[in-house]
Amino acid sequence: MFKLIGFIAGYYFLGLFGALLGLFFGSFIDRLRAYGAGAMNPLQNALRQAVFMESVFILMGKLAKADGVVTQDEIDHVEAFMQKLGMTAEHRADAINWFKMGTDPAFDIVPACNRFMDVCGNTRNLKQVLLVYLITLAFADGDFHPAEQALLKQIAAHLGYDEAAFRQILEMVLNQAQMGAGKANPVDALNEAYKALGVAKDSSDAVIKRAYRKLISQYHPDKLMGQGVPEDMIKMATEQAKEIQLAYDLIKKSRSA
Repeated sequence: MFKLIGFIAGYYFLGLFGALLGLFFGSFIDRLRAYGAGAMNPLQNALRQAVFMESVFILMGKLAKADGVVTQDEIDHVEAFMQKLGMTAEHRADAINWFKMGTDPAFDIVPACNRFMDVCGNTRNLKQVLLVYLITLAFADGDFHPAEQALLKQIAAHLGYDEAAFRQILEMVLNQAQMGAGKANPVDALNEAYKALGVAKDSSDAVIKRAYRKLISQYHPDKLMGQGVPEDMIKMATEQAKEIQLAYDLIKKSRSA
């Protein structure tokens, strides 16, 4: 949008040179609005990718150990997670080391969360994507232990989410997972679809569509990579987007019947 405005304004005031100049600055503003502050700096983006990857696996390790024991289901989930991402051998080795670091009972998450916020906190979506990955791990063994819930709430607070916002994300992720599994009966599936989009059953079509577009936009591969999600980890976001799409399609179908 801004690149078009810049092009027209530049041409009006300065001719062809002004049009090109306006196009350049308009494109810069459009990208900044889409990806967040700092997205234009390749060095900063590389640093965000490194810190994001480190934070995910350190906090996964801490979360797996939260109930006192790292279960085989949780280990299998992390292994499957890395396989699904198609991680390089180097990234895989780093991820395993970070996960083990997080499982140390003496490990303090506060510096890790502060580092994440210092580097990634000013970009859109990264905080929520991190929280989504951790919530998914917490349910890997089919049991949401109170210690895991307390740790997730603590991490969410460090990321800037109050309890209500955390609960909303938690419910959305759980219901998105149910949509992906496709095991619910038709009535339950529709209820889960509304919760997966974070809307009420009596919401208008326009409200539901806005919620859907916002969620899909958050998991758009180009946008996430522009904000600092490593390419290895984009596949997970794509899976999340599929579950959101399933929920929206089910709601649309039920309302057109």
